[in-house]
Amino acid sequence: MASNTRNKGERHDSRDEKRPHAHVRHVRISSRKAKLMVDQVRGKGLDEALAILRLTPHAASPVLYKLLESAAANAVNNLEMDRDSLYVAEICANPGPTLKRFRPKARGSASQILKRTSHFSVVLDKR
Repeated sequence: MASNTRNKGERHDSRDEKRPHAHVRHVRISSRKAKLMVDQVRGKGLDEALAILRLTPHAASPVLYKLLESAAANAVNNLEMDRDSLYVAEICANPGPTLKRFRPKARGSASQILKRTSHFSVVLDKR
């Protein structure tokens, strides 16, 4: 049994992500709206992607900007990578849990309001 546990740890270390990455969860932005900005920066160089996010007036831009800065800091500080050679290899906006609220309507009825959230993740890589 002990050898199985040791092998399991070695397998886990071998498939551990070696590229710098960052995640943010439960952001109060619809993933459908955030995917517009995500598609703009996918595949771009780090500095170009940050410039796009800084200059675009969209609700998801500040969140994604901060997320890219965090992934870049992970690359420089933890993996000793050169910041100038990084690009956005993978970035995605997935739907998170939905907050359900109700609004009163005419004649005593109610309608549902869906307050959607998103999970963002980004993976950087060297050119």
